Amino acid sequence: MSLIWAALLPPVLLWGLNRVLRRSLAATRERETAEPVGLPWRQVDIPTANNKRLFGWWIPARSGAPALVVMHGWGGNAQMMLPLAQPLNAAGYSLLFVDARCHGQSDDDSFASLPRFAEDIEHAMCWLQAQPESAAAPIGIVGHSVGAGAALLVAARNNEVAAVVSLAAFAHPAVMMRRWMRAKHIPFWPLGAYILFYVQRVIGYRFDEIAPVNTIFRVKIPVLLVHGRDDDTVPVSEAEAIFARRSHERVELLVIPGSHDDYGDIGLQVGALSNFLDRALKTS
Repeated sequence: MSLIWAALLPPVLLWGLNRVLRRSLAATRERETAEPVGLPWRQVDIPTANNKRLFGWWIPARSGAPALVVMHGWGGNAQMMLPLAQPLNAAGYSLLFVDARCHGQSDDDSFASLPRFAEDIEHAMCWLQAQPESAAAPIGIVGHSVGAGAALLVAARNNEVAAVVSLAAFAHPAVMMRRWMRAKHIPFWPLGAYILFYVQRVIGYRFDEIAPVNTIFRVKIPVLLVHGRDDDTVPVSEAEAIFARRSHERVELLVIPGSHDDYGDIGLQVGALSNFLDRALKTS
């Protein structure tokens, strides 16, 4: 139906509609205003897809220590994940905080998407594997929101990932977008249906292929799903739905106080995170 409706529009109107959609769905760019003070960090540039460059902070622990790629959510940046830096580094983890394309201080690209977040995570992993301190170390991923969905997508297709911590992942992109459209008072028929069609065409993936509620079934490594009990952006029921689709018992669900963007003041939950990571990475 949405395709038929779109075909009836004059080409210039359809071009204009698509242009408006691109702009309204684009992530806001927030650049870092602070650094990992008090830690042995250095700024790094990481090559990624489409000949683009990612901005990152590399915070090494001892040579050979397990390493974590830390990825923010939509509209976020590496700084927003810094509450994890000191306690996880003190627990013995090397950390690579990165900005996804179109975010923070990384290069722009034609668009950002969950699959492109996943590409950026995979390129960050390749960078880690080329560093003397982490070349032979197990690698885990910590991701928030879209970054969490991307982490699960990477783990579903890349056997070099040893563990994932998913913070506030949504269950399905279509459900998330329909929530956004309701908040914007966009009717599903015909406009909302066309938006879903258009976004899938642009990113080159069907939502069902990349939905965490589906990718979790293909993930064979330890996963910790962390979700704020008071999250009104992504209800905790979505974490429960992802958890219900797991294919093994090494997937754990941790519901904590807090909302979506503070994800339960995750700095206070580092004990639970490091306990999970110790079991998943330091014994692998």
